[in-house]
Amino acid sequence: MTDRSDLLITADELAAAVAAGADSGRSIRILDVRWRLDVPNGRPDYEAAHIPGAVYVDLERQLAKIGAPQEGRHPLPSVEQFQADARSWGIDDGDTVVVYDDLSNMSAARAWWLLRHAGVDGVRMLDGGLRAWRESGHPLEAGDVAVPPGSVALEYGYLPVISIDEAGEYPRHGVLLDARAAERYRGEVEPVDPRAGHIPGALSSPTASNVGDDGRFLDAPALRDRFGALGVTNDVDVATYCGSGVTAAHNAAALMLAGFAPALYPGSWSQWSQHADRPAATGEEAPRVLPAE
Repeated sequence: MTDRSDLLITADELAAAVAAGADSGRSIRILDVRWRLDVPNGRPDYEAAHIPGAVYVDLERQLAKIGAPQEGRHPLPSVEQFQADARSWGIDDGDTVVVYDDLSNMSAARAWWLLRHAGVDGVRMLDGGLRAWRESGHPLEAGDVAVPPGSVALEYGYLPVISIDEAGEYPRHGVLLDARAAERYRGEVEPVDPRAGHIPGALSSPTASNVGDDGRFLDAPALRDRFGALGVTNDVDVATYCGSGVTAAHNAAALMLAGFAPALYPGSWSQWSQHADRPAATGEEAPRVLPAE
């Protein structure tokens, strides 16, 4: 089972690490990834108040590329572009990187997942996000932060991904989890994508249920119980998607905390729903008993 400290860092631990790094010369890069579906530009909030030293990351422009509608709303950026942006945040090989947001890590998880996928081992999410930092009594600063460019070298392929074709076939042999709100999964509402519903055979697993009232991830046993109720075991493959590949990363993190090795479908529903030949299911689907591999 993945150790919690391999994925997460607490506010007090981050404050102590920053202080220790300043004394020892070790670099800790902090990334502010504030974004939400209804307010995609988090820069004004960042400039008003952020963790000292944090660099703002534009999810729309730096954690995704602008592609054709058939690719989805947030296709993965090219590794060359992502490397250039990561260097602009001051990241060097071997740095510790901490990402956070004000949404229980539901947007920051995209940066965490993409950096991990690109080979950065030392990346952590601030458990509880900006709220936890505030509640711990640590200071904030305003304005922008300029950092010297880094030299990190990135290469994709360190975390598993699946294509649109693989997503369609996945429920035949594994568990495919939909991280969106349950009403979107069921097809009752669809605020942004061209069609409502979900990938046939996928199961509803809203990512908001991965955290407690304090915005922190649930502990590993609770997460294992949550995913186990959906048929996720060590004997079957598991993959996750969402609207556009953002909150699916949060689901992937929760699955890893629970001890699983999930794949992620980056195109997610925003890609699937653009293809008229791909069927859309509505309503609830029950977990199935899958044969052990």
